[in-house]
Order: sequence, then structure tokens, then C-alpha cells
Amino acid sequence: MAVTDAAIDKIKSMILSGELAPGARLPKEADLAERLGLSRNSLREAVRALALINVLDVRQGDGTYVTSLEPRLLLDTMSFVLDLHRDDTVLQFFEVRRILEPAATAMATKLMSDADIEELRTILESLPGDPTIEELVANDLEFHARIAQGSGNAVLCSFIESLSGPTTRARIWRGLTQEGAMEKTREQHTAIYEAIAARQADVARSWATVHVAGVESWLRKALA
Repeated sequence: MAVTDAAIDKIKSMILSGELAPGARLPKEADLAERLGLSRNSLREAVRALALINVLDVRQGDGTYVTSLEPRLLLDTMSFVLDLHRDDTVLQFFEVRRILEPAATAMATKLMSDADIEELRTILESLPGDPTIEELVANDLEFHARIAQGSGNAVLCSFIESLSGPTTRARIWRGLTQEGAMEKTREQHTAIYEAIAARQADVARSWATVHVAGVESWLRKALA
């Protein structure tokens, strides 16, 4: 394992130095192993590990390439890890959402185009008058994902999207058990949208905080 770790570090150094840029093809296995002073087995293990976290892309019959290294791609593996969370940690995910989503909402208020805001309104209005819990949660996820994208920060957007999975069951549970949850969600989404449309960043941030904190507060009481 120590030899494999060393191989990973050497390939990482080549990427960080710019010697291997995003999209670049790695040298042939034998040549790279000799150059790095590694056995071919150690190099293969390192390549396999880096491919699992989307740093390298192994193309059968074509060679191994550095991926685009875009944040969404690299953070995609975090979604897998977060999906393995235990139910007793879900409150911690909501705490992180409460920190990140209001910031993203304020950023989106300044950066979203008029067309983006119109798209957000369309998402808001696509929710049926008497939605099922599944429709409500799906609309909620789409609404917040669109705002995160509108923040213009790919890393922040990826973090927020990764946090959506671990909190979905809690949102469904709330919709099933808390009286008025559907109406409250719709009202708060509308308030967030109106603040974004009016380019009122502080107001949008406040409503986003109220929205996420409301679910978090309900969950704390439900788990007590």
C-alpha cells in the first residue's frame, strides 16, 4: 500500500506541476513506470485508485487520460460517501446546508440572468396545487439545485448537490408528518424566488436560512 501511495503522489505531482494537464494522455505504462521508478504493478494500482476518484480516465485500447478535473466530477465521489451516512448524522448535514445554501442564494441573486430567474419561476409554478410528497420533494430539490447553479461557483454547487441525498428522507418524513409542511415549503420558496427576482441578496439569504433552519428545527424535535 505504501508503494501504491507513493505512485499516486508522483502522478499527482505531475498533474499539479502542469506536466499532465486536464485531458492529457499519460505516457505508456512501461515508460511511465521506468520514469517514476515504480514497478508496473504499483503504477497500475495507482492508476486504478485515481480512476475511482475521477482523476484519471482509463479508456480500453486507447490509453489513460487525465480527466477534466472539474469540481463536479471530482466531488462526485463525495456523493457516494455521503449516501452511506447513518441516520443519526442527518442533523449534521442540515447544519452544513444551513451554512452553504443561504450563501449560494445570495450569490445567485447577484449573478442569475433574467432568463435564469424566469426558469426558477417555471420550476416554482410546475408544482401541482395538491402535490404528492414525492412531487413536493422533487420540486424542492430542483428548485435549490437551480439556485446553487446560479451561484456561479461550481465547487459550492457540487457540495450542495452532494448534501441533497442525505437529507431527502428527512424532507419526505417531514412532509408526511408535519401539518402545513407543504404550504410552508411553497410559501418559503415563493419568498426566496421573489427576493432573487428583486435582486435583494440579503432578503434572499434570510429566507433561505429560515427555510433550511425550519426543517432542521423540526427534525431536532422529532428526534428528541
